[in-house]
Amino acid sequence: MSVSDFSAENKVSLPEYWLDKPYYSLDAFFKQKFSQKIYKISLNAGLTCPNRDGTLGRGGCIFCSSGGSGDFAAPLLDRSSIRESLEKGKSLFHHKQTGSRFMAYFQAFTNTYGPVSYLEQIYRGALELEEIIGISIATRPDCLPDEVLSLLSRLKDEYPDKLIWIELGLQTIHEKTARFIRRGYELPCFEKAVHSLATLDIPVIVHLILGLPGETDEDMYASVSYLNTLPVSGVKLQLLHILKGTDLADLYERDPASICLFPDRDDYLAVLIRCLMLLSPDIVVHRVTGDGSRSLLTAPLWSLDKRGVLNALHKQMREQNAFQGALFPGSSSDESIF
Repeated sequence: MSVSDFSAENKVSLPEYWLDKPYYSLDAFFKQKFSQKIYKISLNAGLTCPNRDGTLGRGGCIFCSSGGSGDFAAPLLDRSSIRESLEKGKSLFHHKQTGSRFMAYFQAFTNTYGPVSYLEQIYRGALELEEIIGISIATRPDCLPDEVLSLLSRLKDEYPDKLIWIELGLQTIHEKTARFIRRGYELPCFEKAVHSLATLDIPVIVHLILGLPGETDEDMYASVSYLNTLPVSGVKLQLLHILKGTDLADLYERDPASICLFPDRDDYLAVLIRCLMLLSPDIVVHRVTGDGSRSLLTAPLWSLDKRGVLNALHKQMREQNAFQGALFPGSSSDESIF
């Protein structure tokens, strides 16, 4: 344990492996497990989504861009092109000091929604590469049929030294909001998927969006607290981005005040900090803001300064003596949370 002095009056002992952050970040998790920084390389496997192909709808979720949330993803044509696609993805980090190992992130659209034979090809293609420490698969809870779960279970047994994660887009626990954003499934579907994956010992990372139209601060806190009741390994707290070409952008153009709930950075940080304080300290925080494409982002434009957002977050949390789990049952701000 190391002691971080978050205020002159009060010292809080936080785990040393949190690396001086007031929350358990993905970077800290990777460095703890692999002793080096690991970058995720986004891949576009050429799949679609039931919310776009007519199964559930045609327009997708109202916030989803034409890239299916994979606007930075390298295109993948087949298993034989995985190495080439990964090299293209690595080129995005040309200005950064990277290690020798990476995680393959199947990001664009719904990455369990396709022929199982193809899914097996692309998953294996990545897992077989020495420099890949594992795969993270972004999908929907209603796109995990038995044959896909069986495939994931087999791969987990065959590649015991590799990570296999599933990322589920929950966004909110509130059904009224879910209908507004056209999510296309109800909460019991999500719960079933989480428990099915937990049975297979496959970690689940949940995507939540902060700032969805119509939600109050308490609504967002309830979504975060809900995760503490489930076998969830990680969370992405995503600031709502309004992207050009989406139905959400059309709504924003007509009534900006009702759509963009966080026009100011500090308004967002106030909600985000409380979300982190409510979150179990065992859940890894994969994201606290988001990466919006400069060419697509309509609002909030302050989010383009990601480094500024992170610096302000860490500064404010230290000034407030705030840390992940501070409001989680059993935690105390005046003693170690572990």
